[in-house]
Amino acid sequence: MSDWIERDSKYLFQNYGRQPIVLERGEGSRVWDSEGNEYLDFVGGLAVTSLGHSHPAVAAAAAAQAEQLIHVSNLYYTTPMIELAELLVENSPLDRVFFCNSGAEAIEAAIKVARRWGHDEQGGKHGIIAMQDGFHGRSLGALAATGTARYREPFEPLPTGFSHVPWNDLDALKAATDDNTVAVLMEPIQGEGGVNAPAPGYLQGVRDWCDENGLLLILDEIQSGIGRTGTLWAHEQDGIEPDIMCVAKGLAGGLPIGAVLAREELAGHLVPGDHGTTFGANPVATAAGVAVLRYIFENDVLAAARRASDRLVARLRAMEDSLPAVTEVRGRGLLLAVSLSSEATAGVVTLCRERGLLVNNVRPDRIRLMPALIVGDEEIDRACDILEEAIQLATS
Repeated sequence: MSDWIERDSKYLFQNYGRQPIVLERGEGSRVWDSEGNEYLDFVGGLAVTSLGHSHPAVAAAAAAQAEQLIHVSNLYYTTPMIELAELLVENSPLDRVFFCNSGAEAIEAAIKVARRWGHDEQGGKHGIIAMQDGFHGRSLGALAATGTARYREPFEPLPTGFSHVPWNDLDALKAATDDNTVAVLMEPIQGEGGVNAPAPGYLQGVRDWCDENGLLLILDEIQSGIGRTGTLWAHEQDGIEPDIMCVAKGLAGGLPIGAVLAREELAGHLVPGDHGTTFGANPVATAAGVAVLRYIFENDVLAAARRASDRLVARLRAMEDSLPAVTEVRGRGLLLAVSLSSEATAGVVTLCRERGLLVNNVRPDRIRLMPALIVGDEEIDRACDILEEAIQLATS
């Protein structure tokens, strides 16, 4: 294993803080490293492996499509692209789909849709209000929208026209709205910001404000979508609908994909030549996406994910009661975080890994958990046993 890591250090950009293991194989909620050690994976590729690692339905769909057609240009139609678009539209409040390759690309496309609409219909309005602690990606437009200054500042000057207001503060949003504002861009639950859920009524208040002022509401469901919070889309739980929605991560179960969904009248503002991507709507990725959504719908995975969430949250709340270091359990569904009273999460991550559990320290005082939607009861119990022991050792 050390040889592989040494080779990485010689040939790859060193822009990731990787854990010192080389993963070789995965199945369901488990992965194995190059030395044969087994781990419970509660990182899930950062909410990507929605049905677990190498799910048979996803692997079979991707393999079959790869044998038939791997890639063609978007100058032509393919059936997986159309099938996946149909599934997304029929199971969302939106009308049209544009496919790309990642969440950041989806954000970039959504920004372009909003600004093109502002150009065509709103006298050139182009300002976009986003949220502090929000995260939308690392390309320049997505980074300009991201509400964490330490991500933005080393790459300034960034594209202009973005402002940021505090999360869960409707008055701040209203105060920031001006004659140039065209849209509000936000996550329905902030993931990278520390798993921050909206206060009751907050998203409805944002939706109402957008409606009253002729603004577009763009929801970033890249991390929260595809069943991650217990419903197909997180915004369903707040009783609202977006005008534009960005999707990625769990959509194809591990293959690179992104998508933008929009209302009919907005999608129509991108005409041939306005936007595109060579690999977007790739047949293998979209075939995998079809397999993921069909499996979710046909096997009642959303109900199973809610049951798993109930069990996991109950175990985490028991830690909150028994461990002084645990101050809060945050999130919804299987997008959860445990807040600690000190910045001890790096130690917790290491201790968990040494005991066979992979978790993510999304903030210095916060451990994020994103297991597969099909995670089992025994896996949840084992993971919580390890996490509890790790927190005790790291904070004692």
